[in-house]
Amino acid sequence: MDQKITDMLIHMSHSHGQIARIIDAERHVVVRIAQIIHAIPDAEPAFDGTDGLVESAGRINKSVVAYLNSIADLEEAMAENLELVIKELKDQDEE
Repeated sequence: MDQKITDMLIHMSHSHGQIARIIDAERHVVVRIAQIIHAIPDAEPAFDGTDGLVESAGRINKSVVAYLNSIADLEEAMAENLELVIKELKDQDEE
């Protein structure tokens, strides 16, 4: 039983390492997007007037919200996995 728990922890460790790599890659993407947005000139942008500007800002806001929601879902999944492992370890200690 200890070996199964150890194998599960090793597998989860590798999974969390891969998830961390994905998050790091996404962070680099967000940083680059922020740099691009910062490079957009403030004077007379060509967004087809106020309506186009509002629409573009809305799309950016939706993208940021979706990104943050995906990170929250990821954190929740990691917490659930860790909870199961801790519960299994606690049950093992009681035996």
